[in-house]
Amino acid sequence: MEKVMIRVRMSSHDAHYGGNLVDGAKMLQLFGDVATELLIRNDGDEGLFRAYDSVDFLAPVYAGDYIEAIGAITEKGNSSRKMTFEARKVIVPRTDISESAADVLEEPIVVCRASGTCVVPKSCQRK
Repeated sequence: MEKVMIRVRMSSHDAHYGGNLVDGAKMLQLFGDVATELLIRNDGDEGLFRAYDSVDFLAPVYAGDYIEAIGAITEKGNSSRKMTFEARKVIVPRTDISESAADVLEEPIVVCRASGTCVVPKSCQRK
């Protein structure tokens, strides 16, 4: 089972709520990017995200956090691709120490899990 991973730092632009809290929709955006790469690797086409079956937000994400988003195709139909996703916080800012201090987390914190289905029309499948 091929997996795809991206790592992104959440910026102050991503913070949507008080206390520099990042909107949960940002995790879904990352999952969409992961899904697109999975489809390109699997089918040679970006395909379309059809629906999420489940989304669980498990921990807060703040500006300055580094998030790893991973995904994998778990089932393949004629044109559908079922996928699972997980987003993990791997680095956190330590503004209590200084403006530029940060820590790599020994154990990543899972912030979101999801599953969903993407579709690549037969006419667009190149692999």
